[in-house]
Amino acid sequence: MKKPILVVMAAGMGSRYGGLKQIDPVGKNGEIIMDFSVFDAAQAGFSKVIFIIKEQLFEDFKEVIGDRVSKYVQVEYVFQKLDDLPEGFTVPEGREKPWGTGHAVLAARDHIDAPFVVINADDFYGGEAFKKIGAFLRNVKENGEKAHWAMVGYHLKNTLTENGHVARGVCVEKDGVLDTIVERTHIEKREDGPAYTEDDGATWHALDEDTTVSMNLWGFTPDFVDALKKDFVSFLENDVPKNPLKAEYFLPFVVNDQIRDGKADVTVLKSADKWFGVTYKADKPVVMAALAEMMQNGTYPDPLWK
Repeated sequence: MKKPILVVMAAGMGSRYGGLKQIDPVGKNGEIIMDFSVFDAAQAGFSKVIFIIKEQLFEDFKEVIGDRVSKYVQVEYVFQKLDDLPEGFTVPEGREKPWGTGHAVLAARDHIDAPFVVINADDFYGGEAFKKIGAFLRNVKENGEKAHWAMVGYHLKNTLTENGHVARGVCVEKDGVLDTIVERTHIEKREDGPAYTEDDGATWHALDEDTTVSMNLWGFTPDFVDALKKDFVSFLENDVPKNPLKAEYFLPFVVNDQIRDGKADVTVLKSADKWFGVTYKADKPVVMAALAEMMQNGTYPDPLWK
């Protein structure tokens, strides 16, 4: 079994944050959040990292993180392009919005030749997650009638911010296996506990603080790329005509479809680590303080890369 690959989705701009948060330093030595994910992956035995970025950001990424981590792990870059479409399809007139996380991973299709993990660039996941999902992928059996994938789930209470709402995939599972993911795009920490709204706050629905949620940390075998290709054509044919400027091809939707059709199962691995992310500018000091404490207590070396 080949060593797993880390695929980092970093092509999006942080609209709520107000800037390119993926390369904004948060560590005491100038580290960015991606540094910690790559470090944790390298410690867990991953062999390569693929950064999915916008082509115009290549030089910035190479300077800010790529050149540094390439001393410790193989680095490759992939550009997510709006016009990277199957034959016969064109970009709708006026479309500027990227096609979404499923399309981002599809952009790396020619670079994936081993089991791989997909993560967001701007989320801190913790070392436990990479150890668990790395171990799963090293032992997963391929070429069966059904694909076997995994995700790392977090306690909802460990993934909320004090500074606004967040979007989370709420996991419905049975005996440690994912049944479906329900996307909740507006979850807040409220006085009486976490809750979500679907009507701009007119009504609220409570969520248990220990509800398992997805933070887009997935583990796949290479056959997931084939599923992405097939479903993307269906998305372009059926969803884009309904909303040509904003329809998005989300990775969890593809996972849900594969589970529903009996083509895959997804093991839910649990992490008790606290998630950190810079969704809003006010989150940054909290993240910086937490990472500094982890360096001080020895969870991470100081500096991260010797």
